[in-house]
Amino acid sequence: MKDILERLINGEINIDEAERLISSNKILEFDDIAKLDISRNERTGFPEAVFAPSKNYDDLLLIIEKFIENRDDDLIITKLSHERYEKILADLNDDSLIHDYNKRAQILIIRKEIKKIDPVAKIGIITAGTSDINIAEEARVIVEEGGCEAITSYDIGVAGIHRLFPQIAYMVKEGVRAFIVCAGMEGALPSVVAGLVDVPVIGVPTSVGYGVGEGGRVALDAMLQSCAPGIAVVNIDNGFGAAVFALTIVRSD
Repeated sequence: MKDILERLINGEINIDEAERLISSNKILEFDDIAKLDISRNERTGFPEAVFAPSKNYDDLLLIIEKFIENRDDDLIITKLSHERYEKILADLNDDSLIHDYNKRAQILIIRKEIKKIDPVAKIGIITAGTSDINIAEEARVIVEEGGCEAITSYDIGVAGIHRLFPQIAYMVKEGVRAFIVCAGMEGALPSVVAGLVDVPVIGVPTSVGYGVGEGGRVALDAMLQSCAPGIAVVNIDNGFGAAVFALTIVRSD
């Protein structure tokens, strides 16, 4: 954009041409494979992320290479298997890049430099069980990438509800501005948390369960049907979306 404005000031292009160039510059197109919305950060406060599953490996690698070539922002790749991460690492073969991969969350963040940011707020992240931790870790990575501090407590669900109350009290004392609560099975934990706190609660149903609860649909329906006020619910296993929503909440004050 700076280059376009300089060309306008120098009289190399007119204002109509500058407008067209600025509009086209908002989309970064990669060989008809992908079109990244590079102005999303300016509009929403959080950059676009690349969803890895179902993408052909060569297409995914091309997106990463072209993004690195054209942008200085951090690149976030979600739901990326460890096997694919190792292959990407080998194929990029660039020691100047910083690769931050969370194996449990299956998120890769590629950076050109480390930027120190003072946290703007605290967000609590809770899981009902150990099996929900991978989704909670996805949320944690995104919360921290978004400039907030994540306070986590895992495996404190309703099956042993006495474990929950001290952790909630601690997070409230620390001044968390929103809670992300991940739960599978019957999905009861977000309702309990929402009945105890006066800040927004984001329920994340996970695909942990068996029988009628298999795949997370029971947890999703239970969270949508919650009688506790102050709950928003994202899709099954959508830790990323929960984190971005939490960041939107704390930044809106």
